[in-house]
Formats: sequence, structure tokens, C-alpha cells
Amino acid sequence: MPDRRNPFEGVTDFVSELSRLRSLGVHGAPESAETAERTHASAWVPSTDILARGEDLLIRIELAGVDPDDVDLRFNHGVLTVSGARFAEADGEDGSVFLVRERYYGEFRRAITLPEAVSADDIEAAFEDGLVTITVSGAAAESESSRIAVRHTGRRPSARKVKG
Repeated sequence: MPDRRNPFEGVTDFVSELSRLRSLGVHGAPESAETAERTHASAWVPSTDILARGEDLLIRIELAGVDPDDVDLRFNHGVLTVSGARFAEADGEDGSVFLVRERYYGEFRRAITLPEAVSADDIEAAFEDGLVTITVSGAAAESESSRIAVRHTGRRPSARKVKG
């Protein structure tokens, strides 16, 4: 097989650098930024929409290319965590070779804080066409808030003087 030059070589370096910068913005710098491996997995955060439909909260997470068996949903202390992995395809056995890879691969994790009245029994999830739709029953219902009085504990009451 002849040695072919990748026509996207400069573009892939630019895309990799943008991904690294995005990772820094999302996750912060690793302890040893100079020696840290630059990977797409560390930057992958799946696109998520959260909306209210009546009194229910709908959470849609885009997971194209992820096997439903590789998705894990957990609910603990009011936080819904969606995690899993998307695995990269190897270069094709038919002689095909990837020239550009823009999709992220590896492990992902999304944590969403839900209203305190939510229990695990209120949560249902379905996976269809690469989209996980999580329905949280009653989570978008309006709730009353309570005003908390602020008590002054200083020695002297504060007084503002207005210069006029």
C-alpha cells in the first residue's frame, strides 16, 4: 500500500488544540499540565437539554454511538448521575483509515441536581435513536419558598447616613 499524505493534517492539529483548550475550560488544568495526555475522552461532556413539560422535568442527553448497555444512571442525595462510555472504532479491516476524528470517545459523566422532593421512584429513563430521555415526575411543579428573617447580632444597629 503506498504511503498517502493526510490532506487534513493541519486541520486535525488545529482541532486537537481546540479540544485541549475546551478541556481546560471545562475541567481546569491537570496537576501536571505539561505531561498530561491530551485526549478527547477527558473533554467529552454529552449535549444535554433540560425542559419542563407540565409538572414533569425532561432531561435529554445525546449519546449517539453509545451502546445502551454502556449507560449507567444513578440517583443519590438528590443528584442524578448519567455516566458511561463510547468506544472508538478501529481503522477498518477493509483498508479504510481515519483521517479526521471529531467525535469524542471514552468515558463521560453528567451530574444533575434535582429538586429535594424527588425520589428514585419519580425517575424513568428510555434510550431511543442515540437519545436518552429521562422523565422526572413532578420535579417541575412550582413549590413555595419560605422567607427567612435575618437577625442582627452586632452590638450596634447599623445606620446609613445620606449626604445631601
